Amino acid sequence: MPGKSKKNAGDAAHAEASSGLSIVVPLYNEAKGLARLHERIVAAGSRIKAERAIPVEIVYVDDGSRDATHSVAQDLPAGPLDIQLVSLSRNFGKEAALLAGLDHARLGTVMFIDGDGQHPPELIETLVSRWLDDGYDVVFTAKANRQNESRLRRVGVHWFYALINWGQRQKIPEDAGDFRLLSARAVAALRQMPERNRFFKGMSSWIGFRQTRVDYEPAARAHGVTSWNVWSLIGLSIEGLTSFTVAPLRVASLLGVLLAVLALIFGGQILIQTWIYGQDVPGYPSLFVGMMVLGSVQLIMIGVLGEYIGKLLSEIKARPVYFVAEQSLKSAKEAPKEIAKETSKPTRSGAARAAE
Repeated sequence: MPGKSKKNAGDAAHAEASSGLSIVVPLYNEAKGLARLHERIVAAGSRIKAERAIPVEIVYVDDGSRDATHSVAQDLPAGPLDIQLVSLSRNFGKEAALLAGLDHARLGTVMFIDGDGQHPPELIETLVSRWLDDGYDVVFTAKANRQNESRLRRVGVHWFYALINWGQRQKIPEDAGDFRLLSARAVAALRQMPERNRFFKGMSSWIGFRQTRVDYEPAARAHGVTSWNVWSLIGLSIEGLTSFTVAPLRVASLLGVLLAVLALIFGGQILIQTWIYGQDVPGYPSLFVGMMVLGSVQLIMIGVLGEYIGKLLSEIKARPVYFVAEQSLKSAKEAPKEIAKETSKPTRSGAARAAE
């Protein structure tokens, strides 16, 4: 029965709640707003810890910030929650920072929230409620609307998700963000995925389990400016597409078929004009246009294949996704304690840790 199934799922979530909640916050040049964001996250985490009687920790991942983010994060007070700071040796990108947070989370359930303050920390309790009370394994957030964005960007986002979901059994929800909660078994599944070219939104959707959506209104950025511009967003889109789907290869194949059909039609038209009507077909313009079209399509296809070959090369090299320069822990009941300093030793991937 549906009611009984939902109750059993909720009981399972309560049973695993004792393993605790790790809140992972990737940081890149967020020094000005970090202290205020920390206060809001600690407030939400403290309420969860008190009301739900589960351990909670915060894991900050400094992704090679160039401002004072590292020193500000080091000075953050632990208060009622444990605070872990993981500093990467350089800027590896957000996907690497998310993986570093996943690898270093000490508690079972993991929540990811951006460090720019646009993801409201007050929504943390709502995500936890959907996990514990409703029994969902993956609780993801999505923008309620995109009215403040340009029409071109909205159209681009729509076509990006349409392309990446083309032919996929498990669709990635449109407008879904990285602000999400994963239960202990969802985290365990994610840690078994060893690829180095990662697309977190796609991977956390692909694992399945019970998933639900929570809409939110993103807050305005209080400090600094976003590091995402048009070109970086285009690069991220290409990275996501080539890391998660073969849709671009299918588009290239369909484009080749379309051009072949057009070529047959054009050839048939030339034969009709020459044999039946006795008309001479101008050679230079048609030849020039045909060569330009075919050359452009071939270059596009070579570029698409090159992206996938580059991904294969990256996977074959098997380089670590990131390196940890420094890691520290502030306990809620103890003085700050340095637990590790690494300058060149590669960090194990989640899959390797799961295998152990």
